[in-house]
Amino acid sequence: MAEEKKKAPAKKAAVKKTAAKKASGETVTVTQTGSPIGRKPYQRNTLIGLGLNKIGRTKTLEDTPSVRGMIRKVAHLIKVEDAA
Repeated sequence: MAEEKKKAPAKKAAVKKTAAKKASGETVTVTQTGSPIGRKPYQRNTLIGLGLNKIGRTKTLEDTPSVRGMIRKVAHLIKVEDAA
């Protein structure tokens, strides 16, 4: 009979450290000023993603790169104010 080889003990999986999301406290106030009627579907969806869907609605959002990118996509439909 052939000798059975013992397997080396498995290494413990490295614990992944995810970058903790900093609460910077910086916010941005966004107000919808234009209608999404007749616009591309991605613009309507971006407004919904920002929490806006009617003219005059205002939302205060955390100032992150992803929110800034969304704001750039629909800059012609919104008014942006940096909250202090």
